[in-house]
Amino acid sequence: MESNKNENKENSRILTKKDIRNLSLRTVFLQASFNYERMQAGGWLLTQLPALKKIYKNDKVGLSAAMKDNLEFINTSPPLVSFLYGLLISLEESKEDRQTIKGLKVALFGPLAGIGDALFWFTLLPITAGISASFAQEGSIIGPILFFLVFTILLVMRLPLGYMGYNLGVKAIEKIRDNSIIIAKTTTILGITVIGGLIASYVKLSLIPTFAINEDNSISIQKDFLDNVFPNILPLGFTLFLYWLIKKKNVSPVILILGTFIMAILFSFLGIL
Repeated sequence: MESNKNENKENSRILTKKDIRNLSLRTVFLQASFNYERMQAGGWLLTQLPALKKIYKNDKVGLSAAMKDNLEFINTSPPLVSFLYGLLISLEESKEDRQTIKGLKVALFGPLAGIGDALFWFTLLPITAGISASFAQEGSIIGPILFFLVFTILLVMRLPLGYMGYNLGVKAIEKIRDNSIIIAKTTTILGITVIGGLIASYVKLSLIPTFAINEDNSISIQKDFLDNVFPNILPLGFTLFLYWLIKKKNVSPVILILGTFIMAILFSFLGIL
């Protein structure tokens, strides 16, 4: 019975190994449409669009919902992103609950970004660049070849990571389906927590003005008061204000971006920020 059940699962799959391979290779488009509103969202959707079209076929409503969800904010590690693609596309293939898919995406892209940045951008590539630069300074062709080789390995590594994520998702589908409500709620909460934590990293806002106590001493509003009472209260307040404008007043994000640029330039000129 168990073998027949597994066989039926295999036969119900829509995507082939070639599709997963193409998906993994298309991850080079991840940052093709990078912007400050949704970061990698455009490239994220572009990468998996062929797979989504194959999954949903003539179901325009389902495809539209999947495309809309995949145009939401995301910023993760390019070398590791194929694992996340494989995991989520397996859930799309099985037509899992949209909230579960969205929750897993939001919950995982942040940790993957942290792991990828630590492993590659802050460790492997700086070390490789230093060694390659040493060879290049001595006139050795090994320098550029070594650097190119490491980048090639990182690119090729996306293929097994894509298969790994896809197979993991397929094996976990039954457990995800049986606990879909719990998983959807917990991953959504975790995802919101991750997004909330990113505020302190992405939003930089501090006050410049200081007040002189005497000829030798002065007090900084930011360092001596706000940072001691409530660190990062300005980034938090500004983010919540923008969220309120979008959610309650239906203000366009483009207008808010332009307004933020104008405000930053004006307040910087006035010596406030």
